[in-house]
Amino acid sequence: MRRTRRSGTAKATRISAAVAGSMALALGATACGGESPGPASGDGELSGQTVTVSAVWTGVEAKNFQKVLDAFSEETGAKTQLVASGDNVSTFVGSKIEGGQAPDVAMVPQVGVVQQFAQKGWLVPLSSKAEMETTRNFAGVWKNYGTVGTKFYGLYFKAANKSTVWYSPDALDQAGVKPPKTYAEMLKTAGTVSDSGTPAFAVGGEDGWTLTDWFENVYLSQAGPGKYDKLASHDMPWTDKSVVEALETLGELFGDKDLLYNGSAGALRTDFPTSVEQVFGPEPKAAMVYEGDFVGGIAKDQFDRTLGEDAKFFPFPAVGKGDAPVVSGGDAAVVLKDGKNQKAGMKLLEYLATPEAAAIWAEAGGFLSPNKELDLESYSDETTQAAAKELVDAGDTVRFDLSDQAPASFGGTKGTGLWKLLQDFLGDSSDPKATAAKIEAAAKKAYSKS
Repeated sequence: MRRTRRSGTAKATRISAAVAGSMALALGATACGGESPGPASGDGELSGQTVTVSAVWTGVEAKNFQKVLDAFSEETGAKTQLVASGDNVSTFVGSKIEGGQAPDVAMVPQVGVVQQFAQKGWLVPLSSKAEMETTRNFAGVWKNYGTVGTKFYGLYFKAANKSTVWYSPDALDQAGVKPPKTYAEMLKTAGTVSDSGTPAFAVGGEDGWTLTDWFENVYLSQAGPGKYDKLASHDMPWTDKSVVEALETLGELFGDKDLLYNGSAGALRTDFPTSVEQVFGPEPKAAMVYEGDFVGGIAKDQFDRTLGEDAKFFPFPAVGKGDAPVVSGGDAAVVLKDGKNQKAGMKLLEYLATPEAAAIWAEAGGFLSPNKELDLESYSDETTQAAAKELVDAGDTVRFDLSDQAPASFGGTKGTGLWKLLQDFLGDSSDPKATAAKIEAAAKKAYSKS
């Protein structure tokens, strides 16, 4: 059965915790592990019922999601109980089902785990109303990622835009350059920035998942969505010419020691939070850092940067003749068959499919929604609005994080599989063809067991 690692938004939870540490807000009983207050208004159709929801979110993210749950309570009369699932959602939910304490709703941050749950018979197909709202409010690709076989199980409520390159405006201004529009321009811009005395890129290569995200953006743009899908499902080998070409393209950056702060060796000793600090911290070391929209939250919350002023992003640029990529991750809400209150759980998902529900967290911050009917003005700043607009405007060309669709042993395990082989490639990018062959060997082994 396919198992995968945590995706973009769940990564952001772990990342924020790693950087913030003791700065995370303490939650009261209503935020996590407790019940929401009774309804202040609404028709009370679910009065007396409690919906238990499990999610990976903690700290500020849990507090903000609770605001969404509280609004649901006001509308329906249902109480809600939010419980933390921890990183391994599959293990948590499985143990709860075995113990007769399954939550009614689970927030699942991987396509593969939604598939796994459905194949085990743990899920209830979503109601016609939830499906109708999803069809109306979301690009079709999001419904596809929540569908297993012919049945719709997973509603993607929270998403990430993982095609954002963050930069210090001062560093680019000092070098006399502007944000690039193409990958070739980005390499040229990086060279000019480095020549000005500031290394162009900080790369958190110690965390292998950052390197998979680099590859996915290059590959999606250069090879196109069709081949991306085939590679994600391993219906095409990693030795395909398109993979080798993408590695060659990525190697133009990874193999140029002058473009990376402390070179590739230094990048391999740098974790993701440190790479953000190297650009936006009190003593900047580099001009740019690539990763998802969650970089902005770290720059703002941990380093007191003002989004849109001293912390900006440009879309990951198009490679060659391809289109600019939009790679995403997300958290899908599912209703569990063994939950004690399926009816109320389904009502919650019908609510989460609406732009009104998304607007609550959007206003609170630290959130992107794939809901195309959500007014962009709901986001608190123009930078977040721009990241959300890019995500929504991509429509059906959005692609979910490829490594999060793979078996965990290949796409999401430290020290092995794709993470390790791309770290090796960062250290020595001289032979893309050999790297592709090693990746294919690892993929064959992992997919044969999935």
